[in-house]
Amino acid sequence: MNSKTPVADASQTSGNSNGRGGRRTATPSPWRAEPQPGAPRKRTRSRRDEPGSIRALNPGWGYIFTAPFFIMFLIFGLAPVVYSTYIAFFNWDPLELEHPFVGLDNFALLLDDGQFWMAVGNTFSIWFFSTIPAMIMSIGLAAILRNPNLRGATFWRTILLVPNITSVLAIAIIFGQLFGRDFGLINLMLDVFGFDRHIDWITEQIPSHIAIATMITWRWVGYNALIFLAAMLAIPNELYESASLDGASKWQTFRYVTLPQLRNTITFVLIVGTIGGLQVFAEPLTLGGNFNGGDSRQFSTLTLFLYEQAFVNNKWGYAAAVGIMITLIVLVISAINFWLTRRIASEDAK
Repeated sequence: MNSKTPVADASQTSGNSNGRGGRRTATPSPWRAEPQPGAPRKRTRSRRDEPGSIRALNPGWGYIFTAPFFIMFLIFGLAPVVYSTYIAFFNWDPLELEHPFVGLDNFALLLDDGQFWMAVGNTFSIWFFSTIPAMIMSIGLAAILRNPNLRGATFWRTILLVPNITSVLAIAIIFGQLFGRDFGLINLMLDVFGFDRHIDWITEQIPSHIAIATMITWRWVGYNALIFLAAMLAIPNELYESASLDGASKWQTFRYVTLPQLRNTITFVLIVGTIGGLQVFAEPLTLGGNFNGGDSRQFSTLTLFLYEQAFVNNKWGYAAAVGIMITLIVLVISAINFWLTRRIASEDAK
């Protein structure tokens, strides 16, 4: 008598075994047609080949969308740099047909030019009176805006950008009235505090630097405050909670928690402020009304000196040499800032 049951054929109906208790393989479906011997296998379509996937996209579109940036950069960014570097080695006058090659003579004359070094000193003086106070005020404003109990925080953050979007010409007109010699508001306030001498904020060297630096500070202090505010908001709250548990005061928390965390941001603002400080042009031009930086060049800056040589004296090769020197100065200062930051960071790591 045959004793086979359906249970005994379980291995034939549910799948094949490898005979060693291994994993069973699924039985081929009777509804799926087996490929004929020698017939090409049909390629299965993956999800990456579906319309809208990465592989289905035409890679040429990426070049088309990025082409405008590279075209603008080549025309207005790289080409002027290459052209100015080239003409710096020539006695280049746009009104002449011939441009004799002079080699490094433009740079040698520049290093012996007293007006150039006066412009360098004026530029760094204005940079000092504008960048350092602006950074201190920016960090203070950012610390105030970081207060979670401040009412109307969004309104105050928006107000900080108003000076930055104001026309430089309008700023110069207003501050020109404020720093007037006879009827300026600043001198009137000095009279109130007992200073009888009326300061001439235009013709004197240091007062003119302070006036220009005040214009620059008023314009950029709010912008820098928002940068510091973003950096402060990224500081973990656990650090402030630990300082509070240790009994640190607000000043100690700001000094030992907030400021160390702002090191990279301070370096960034210093580098950007240095680049912007070496390119001060509109403020001294509108305040003095000429391209030589005052009657005695008391507030002549590097960019004013460059513009004067190029478009007043028609010495394009000499002006190109000035531009290259400005670039070298920026690179040196940026390298010094980077070196100081890395050294401070390495000392803190020890």
